[in-house]
Amino acid sequence: MPRTRISRSGSPSRRPSRRGALIATTGALALAGAGVGAWTFLAPGPGIEGVSDGAVLSGRAAAQVSAYLGAGAPAGGKGLHATLDGAPVPLTADGARMKLALPQLKEGRHTLVLDGDSSLPFTSHRKVVGFSVDTTPPELKVAAPEVKNASAPVTITGNASSDAEVTVNGKKIPLDKSGAFKATVPKGTPLVTVTAVDRAGNTTTKDVSARGRRPMIRAAHITAIGWGDDTLRGGVLALVRSGKLNAVELDVKDEDGEVGYASQVPLARQIGAAKGYYDARKAIDELHAAGAQVIGRIVAFRDPKLAAASWKSGQQDRLVLTPSGEPYNGGHYGALSFTNFANPAVRKYNQDLAVEAARLGFDDILYDYVRRPDGPLSQMRFPGIGSATPEQSITSFVADTRTALRPQAKYLGVSVFGIAATRPTEIAQDIPALVKVTDYVAPMVYPSHWAPGEYGVAQPDTSPYAIVQRSLADFARLAKGTQTEIVPWLQDFSMGSTYGPAEVAAQIKAAEANKMESFILWNAGARYQGAALQQIAAH
Repeated sequence: MPRTRISRSGSPSRRPSRRGALIATTGALALAGAGVGAWTFLAPGPGIEGVSDGAVLSGRAAAQVSAYLGAGAPAGGKGLHATLDGAPVPLTADGARMKLALPQLKEGRHTLVLDGDSSLPFTSHRKVVGFSVDTTPPELKVAAPEVKNASAPVTITGNASSDAEVTVNGKKIPLDKSGAFKATVPKGTPLVTVTAVDRAGNTTTKDVSARGRRPMIRAAHITAIGWGDDTLRGGVLALVRSGKLNAVELDVKDEDGEVGYASQVPLARQIGAAKGYYDARKAIDELHAAGAQVIGRIVAFRDPKLAAASWKSGQQDRLVLTPSGEPYNGGHYGALSFTNFANPAVRKYNQDLAVEAARLGFDDILYDYVRRPDGPLSQMRFPGIGSATPEQSITSFVADTRTALRPQAKYLGVSVFGIAATRPTEIAQDIPALVKVTDYVAPMVYPSHWAPGEYGVAQPDTSPYAIVQRSLADFARLAKGTQTEIVPWLQDFSMGSTYGPAEVAAQIKAAEANKMESFILWNAGARYQGAALQQIAAH
């Protein structure tokens, strides 16, 4: 450091000393010679190392910070005293250095002060370091992009904390004074990752889909066991190859709680649910080669396999219970049939299957039985639901699944009852809430399932066009203003009345009357009436 000579009168002097050689080190008193008239050399005193004045530390950095006395401190820190926000801070030896034993640093501003006794030979006896601890992640809001043209670039907009640095898929994006930002990503970008980092290094990340609305799908259902049947599989593939279908719904987990392929999800294997009826990758490859997208249906909360295993192992909270603590008898489904949608393990199990299926190559995940059982709510208990309603709990489950699936860039759909549009609490399916957390809603508007007089239709089963058209109009209304598609399940089976090509075609026309091009056909035996279907026009 520069050496300054101080005269006996206190004024600086540039004259060379006549009484000995100069010896000086940072923070130490240096004397040259001895006796009256000796020149005295003073250093500014030791500083504080490890935390700088004006620093902003994240929670992680604050937990790891270490502060030391700078060079020139007297041995053992003798004569020095430290305080943090007015409270004493001990000085401890750390090897050859003296460490300030800082307590756990809390959120907010802090002042670290180092004082030295007046007897110490320093020009300054006080060092002050002001710093802040910021553990709060920056605010980040990203709007769901509107994709009106799938062949055009997509604009991503949002707002972040004004002091944050924002990147969109790794590219730095400027903010205006209010924190608003705008970025463009190339067409076909399935997933956009937006990250905000503040001065302290705290990070908030949001993923959004840039694919827009789910493109038109016309699909048919087939079970896991049905896929292994050459005749059933061949019939469905023939409809795809003829251009009448462009997707197939293949069961991942069915109404019996069986997983159709050899799942590696630990709980599926633990309870014996992973059956391996088909090879998932091979089936997906075959369907893709035929020109079909693959929708993986997961029957969520109707799960006899998980229910029975959980009850047997004493994990009753995984089931929907009666007020007395017995398994709720889900009507014709049986006592050990419905698992508890509020239970974390049940939720995670279904979400783990969804993520696994997405990674295997399924294009969509479609939840079914994502609801509470039929019957009076007063006769059911959902352990762990807290203050939430069944509708809120189920909506949050779907939202959590969508978040889990975003890195896989797959579509998420939910199958719902037709009555959910007008009577959501009967089975805990809140359509206005669900359309905000999924890519499409698939209402089961089978004419045979409506009671006489619904929607003013005397006999819905014999009036397929009327009942489907009127019921879907409600779903269209509830999804208006969102990018969520309505993809109805349509009836291709006979129950009461005989359904042939004309009845199936009437339902398709009813959907089209509501501007719904997509549909999924249901026939439990996977035998479909191709005569009801038109070839899909090129878009």
